[in-house]
Amino acid sequence: MTALRTATAAAVAVGLPLLLTALAAGPAQAHGAPTDPVSRVVACSPIGGGNTRTAACAAAIAANGAPFTAWDNLRVAGVNGRDREVIPDGQLCSGGLPEYKGLDLARADWPSTTLTPGASFTLTYSSTIAHTGTFKLYLTKQGYDPRWPLKWSDLPTQPFATATDPALVNGAYRIRATLPSDRTGRQMLYTIWQNSSTSDTYYSCSDVVFPAKSAGGGGAATPTALSPAQQTPSPAASKTPEPQKSAPPAEQTPTPTQASPSPPQENAPDDLTPVADSNTGGNTGLPLVAGGAAALLLAAGVAFTAWRRR
Repeated sequence: MTALRTATAAAVAVGLPLLLTALAAGPAQAHGAPTDPVSRVVACSPIGGGNTRTAACAAAIAANGAPFTAWDNLRVAGVNGRDREVIPDGQLCSGGLPEYKGLDLARADWPSTTLTPGASFTLTYSSTIAHTGTFKLYLTKQGYDPRWPLKWSDLPTQPFATATDPALVNGAYRIRATLPSDRTGRQMLYTIWQNSSTSDTYYSCSDVVFPAKSAGGGGAATPTALSPAQQTPSPAASKTPEPQKSAPPAEQTPTPTQASPSPPQENAPDDLTPVADSNTGGNTGLPLVAGGAAALLLAAGVAFTAWRRR
């Protein structure tokens, strides 16, 4: 009996800490980011297709020192609606997180999506875990200059669209809205997703381009990812107004590291259903649970053997 008790105590001592560690390291909370209009973090992630080979993504990854593998995990806890107080100017795209700092690079060649002023459009926001919360969509003011870091003053005080607790269908939230009608040229679609079932708030930047309206007007166009040749509006189609300020500091102007044209860009996937893996933290608890269970079984076997020999 003494041997049995000793073996049982050993099993608990070995297996219980592993099991508790596995439970504590369970799946992360909500994850997500816009895939259409494609956000910077998705475009430059492993699921970004040809976008990852663009000069802007190469520069962002170099600035980061690592690829944007956790594209769905750009979140800040405890903001509670105080976005403009917590997230610093110039760091809106990264949410102020050092591991995403490459997203804040000020340059006008980020992978972009073309939209039509005043048209209806649908934001596709891929998510790996369903959660309740409110989406707020902002569009930079006319006159926004992408050669300068994004600031809160570049955005209107109020979002042009909101959505609370939309359904997660086929791995994505789809938010329908009408775009402002007075935008032209390159702009930024800034999305804030404030969870209500967790303390997290997600931030994302999607570069978009609005062609100038023709004399005969123009209908709504379905948002599509642009190829590298289309990423900057042609002078005849649209042109960003000249900024009424001095030239950006040298360190903010992108260095021309691309000696040759970027390869053709692939369209970003519309309806993604990302599989949680070690990159996103979705299943990090499974190996630990398995290890804890194995340890418990091994110790139980030792106890049983000791009891048989008694």
